[in-house]
Amino acid sequence: ILHQERGKSEEEVQEKIEYRDGKVEEVLTDGRRILTFFNGTKKEISVDKRTTMISFPNGDVKKIMPDQRVIYYYADAQTTHTAYPDGLEVLQFPNNQIEKHYPDGTQEIVFPDHTVKCLYSDGLKETFFPDGTVVKVEKNGDKIVIFSNGQKEIHTAQFKRQEYPDGTVKTVYCNGRRETKYSTGRVQIKDEEGNLILDKE
Repeated sequence: ILHQERGKSEEEVQEKIEYRDGKVEEVLTDGRRILTFFNGTKKEISVDKRTTMISFPNGDVKKIMPDQRVIYYYADAQTTHTAYPDGLEVLQFPNNQIEKHYPDGTQEIVFPDHTVKCLYSDGLKETFFPDGTVVKVEKNGDKIVIFSNGQKEIHTAQFKRQEYPDGTVKTVYCNGRRETKYSTGRVQIKDEEGNLILDKE
């Protein structure tokens, strides 16, 4: 310790300690401690020692909260990363996009337009659009689209199918064959060139 100052010359600083390595420690009248390092990094410790805030010269700020959350603000990217003790990590971007990374590998992305995309560890992807449309993509590439009006589309390597709220189902197979099953029970099948090969009630 080079020297120690005590006094009321500065309103908030109760005690100031300067170390040989260039570090300066200040004890404030409210009990907080501020350490300023030679490189310009500042570390502030709360009175109860349960909250720590570190300010870096590049503008980044790291906070360690009483509940063990670690909040890191990246100044250049204007992005906040919060790590929770249970393993959840949340990223908040300047465009209001929010990403949540769960310990099980699941990721949830909330876009500025309120579209939500979930990526599950088993490979399933689900996207929820603000208009009520839901798109599910399986690991194998099969895709299911559910519209807010109840219409459903299924896309697989073998076929594309549309299921309508009235019960009508239209299927187009990879070979071009088309099959329509109406809610009345009527079935129509057309070949790949559009020729009718079956029409039965």
